[in-house]
Parts: sequence; C-alpha cells; structure tokens
Amino acid sequence: MLQIDRWKRILILGICLLGLLYAMPNAFYARVEAHNDAMARIEATGVTTPELQAAAEGWPNWLPSSLVNLGLDLRGGAHLLAEVQVEQVYKGRVDAIWPELRRALAAERETVGAIRRVEAPEGVLAVEIGNPDQMARALDIARSFSTPVTTLTGAGQQSLAIASDGAVMRIQLSDAEKALTDDRTIQQSLEIIRRRVDEVGTREPTIMRQGEDRILIQVPGIGSADELKALIGTTAQLTFNPVLGSTSDPEAAPGVGQIIAPSLDNPGLYYILEDSPVVTGDDLVDAMPGTDENGQPSVNFRFNPTGARAFGAYTSANIGQPFAIVLDNEVISAPVIRSAITTGSGQISGSMNFDQASQLAILLRAGALPAELEFLEERTVGPELGQDSIDAGKVAASVGFAAVILLVVMSYGIFGVFASIALAVNMAILFALLSVIGATLTLPGIAGIVLTIGMAVDANVLVFERIREELRTAKGPARAIELGYEKAMSAIVDANITTLIVAAILFVLGSGPVKGFAVTLSLGIITSVFTALFVTRLLTILWFERARPKTIEV
Repeated sequence: MLQIDRWKRILILGICLLGLLYAMPNAFYARVEAHNDAMARIEATGVTTPELQAAAEGWPNWLPSSLVNLGLDLRGGAHLLAEVQVEQVYKGRVDAIWPELRRALAAERETVGAIRRVEAPEGVLAVEIGNPDQMARALDIARSFSTPVTTLTGAGQQSLAIASDGAVMRIQLSDAEKALTDDRTIQQSLEIIRRRVDEVGTREPTIMRQGEDRILIQVPGIGSADELKALIGTTAQLTFNPVLGSTSDPEAAPGVGQIIAPSLDNPGLYYILEDSPVVTGDDLVDAMPGTDENGQPSVNFRFNPTGARAFGAYTSANIGQPFAIVLDNEVISAPVIRSAITTGSGQISGSMNFDQASQLAILLRAGALPAELEFLEERTVGPELGQDSIDAGKVAASVGFAAVILLVVMSYGIFGVFASIALAVNMAILFALLSVIGATLTLPGIAGIVLTIGMAVDANVLVFERIREELRTAKGPARAIELGYEKAMSAIVDANITTLIVAAILFVLGSGPVKGFAVTLSLGIITSVFTALFVTRLLTILWFERARPKTIEV
C-alpha cells in the first residue's frame, strides 16, 4: 500500500521546516553577522555602545543566528606565521629558582658562607659562596630543587644542570628539560592565542603548530595582519614588583637581580625594580573593564587564593612602600601601599581609553604568552578576492542547479518536479547543518556543494527508473511506485555508503582545503539520501492521494 504514517509525515515535514529555518540566516548574512559580532563584543567586554546596540537589534534574538563560517579564501582576513622565542622561558624558569635557593643557602650561611648572585649569560643562574671549600654542600642544596624529567626521551635525567667553578655555582636547565619546556611553551602559546582570538568573537580561526617552534595563525574576517598582531603579539605579562628606586637615565646599569622599566604615565621616568615579582598574572582569575574613582577607564582584576595570600602578605609587610604594576616591562602605575590588601582584588588605571581597557582585560583573561612571538610571515587577504570566489561559486551552483532541474523535469515529468523541490530542500538542509555545526566553508567546500547538486538526483533517478520497470510489468501506479522505492533502496544505500567512506577518509587524513571538501561532500550525501528516500516519496504520495491517477508516466 502506497502510504506513509502520519507521524512520519510530520517528522519529515518538521525536519524540512527546521532546515529552512536554520538556513534562513545565511540569506541575511551581513545583518546576522553584525548581530553576532555585536553580541559577542558586548558579552566579552560588558560595554554597550549605541553602535553595538543597533547592530545587536538588527536581527531578532528569537530567530536562529548560526551562520556558515566563511574560510580565509572566501571572507578575507589575516595570515601570520610566528616563531616562539622559547629561550626566554629558560631565563624565567631559572630566575624563579633564585628566591627559594637564596633562602635555602642563607639557612646554611655558617657552612657555605656569604652568598651573592653574580653576572652570567641569559638562562644561567650564577651564585658565588663565601666558603669555596664547602661547594659540595652548596651543590647538594641546589640539587634539591631539581626534579626528574618525566618524558621517555629524558628518562633518568634531572631538570637542572648544575656545575661549579671555584667559588661560583652555575645552574641552568638540562637539555632534556629544555626539550620538554619547548614543547610545553608551544602548546601553551597555541592555547592562549586561541583564547585571545575567540574572546573577540572571531569564528573558526586556524591556529596550528608548524615545525618545532612556529605557529600558523589564519583568522577570517579580521581587518589586517597588523590588527591581528596587535591582538596576539602582546605577551601581556603582568607582574607586581617591589620598587627599589627611580632614575631618569634609561642607560643606567641595574644591579644583579634588578631590572629597569620605563613608566607608562611619566615619559622619561624609569623605575628600578626587583627582577623577581611578588605576584604574576598567572595568579589572575578574572579581569574586567571598569572605571576608577575619578570615572576614568580602568581594569578590575581578581587573584586566585594563592595569589591573594602572597599579595596580602607582601602588602601587610610593606605598608608605606611603593610597588609597581608592570605590563610587558612597562610600569603602568607605581602606587604606595597604604594598607594591607587582603581581598585578592585590585584595579589597574592610568593613561588608557575604554577600548584599551577592554583590550587589556581580554589579554589578561586569556593569560600571558609564555614567550614573545617573532612574526616571520604576514599577509592580509582582501575580502574582494573572497567575494569574487563566492560570486563564481554562486554562478556555478546556479547553473548546475538549473541544468539538473531542466534535465530531470524533461526526463521524468511531474516526478522530475518533485525531485527538483527535494533538491531545493536538500540545499537548505545542507546549509542548515553547516551553520549549526559551525563548519568552515572554503572554496573547495563550494566545489563539494556543486558536486552534491549533481549527485543529489542520482537516487531519484534510480527510483524513477525502477518505477518505469515496474510499470512495464503491467502493475498499477500505486504498486509500481511502492515497489520502485523498495527495490531501489539497497542500491541507493550501497552507492552512497561507499562515497561516504571515501569522504570520511579524506576528512581524517586530509587537511585544510581537503577537509573543507570532505565536510560538504559528507553532509551532502546524508541530506541527498534523506530527501531522495523521504521527501520525494512524501511529495509523490501527497500528489497521488489528491490526483488519484489511473495511469502514470515516468
């Protein structure tokens, strides 16, 4: 009997309507994109301007707002290849040992004598002791700060390489620890760059490791490579350092364990700071833009319990003394500690506008890059090039769509009309799926869509030819249609499963453009099978129930 249960009809129609609903935002791409970007910025910064409010109201919140993400080759954007300066991390790791090592050696002062840090190459900690004949004891104390390396290649090695020369002990990272640190630094840089880009609402960036110490960054929709560099190139290393003094001479030589940093608010003023910070930005758990007591832009921050305890202990012991808030080796401000700050929260204010405060909050929330990035290659892909590709893709898809419709209608009459309607529904559901899953559409992806249009009617052709064969055996129209769908089912499923397997292999083993092609091809196969086996069949049954033809021609 040629029929479909009512609940199945409702389900099929519901899927088609949902497909049309979720594909609809792509017909108003610019308006919906402006709405999404405005909502993302408002949520990230907490600041609402009239322009952002107008853009946010340009699309109703109760309608779907998921869009097909356009890749760099279609939308334009920025391309950067950055090299991570991993050597900087070695210095930071070694410098972090000095405060604890100094306390441990000071506790053994009667044995090892007086201690002081002396000049050494970057990444090396050199400590001179007063009693060279007790160097063995000093080395034992230093070795207590070394830990076993936990990688297979570094098994049996220690994290620190410690040696002595007369009265001087030299400490640096071992080769195995450097290799482990390099890998950790690259992974951390990848994650922080991804968080920074995601914070500003940019969709589907490509951020991946290349080689040993390089990172490829491609961000669609961003204005220029310089804009992208400004967002991710800042290390955003926030520290709170004790102030030892100030000078107007930028060439002044700091003492061992000290640094000189310029003042951001007072040009020509330079602060002499302890190199070892009291607290770092690693202890921050939140940072939000706001205003200070004078209504000026500021950034409010909050420490985790560890940072709050360290900051509270330092401010309690140094009331009346200045301390510096340092961002990327520049002193943002150097307030005097008026009272103990034990709440774990504080405020950064100074010469910044609201946009700069929002940007600083984003950087601090995302975390500090462990090392600086050196940009080896930068390109800006103009959106007009992508628009040309989109226009060419539209022409190709339109021509293919029209040609397929013309062919099936001329070949199969009313059944060809049903196949053409199903093809339109197929495209809507395909774009709905691409929008919902957040897939990135690239130029090869457009090729996959055009190929899907050509392949979509294959299943219908198999069904219609099977119906023709059944009609030749003098079966009635209803029975011929029913048998046509039943007997063509296995051939349709087998043919599409093999293609789907190939598409899955392309997705797993391929990269970049190949993956984009595989995604659209895979989704196109799924939607094509659904529309061929269910949508065209439902349309045929609805027509048959209404027209009740005695004979049919296919």
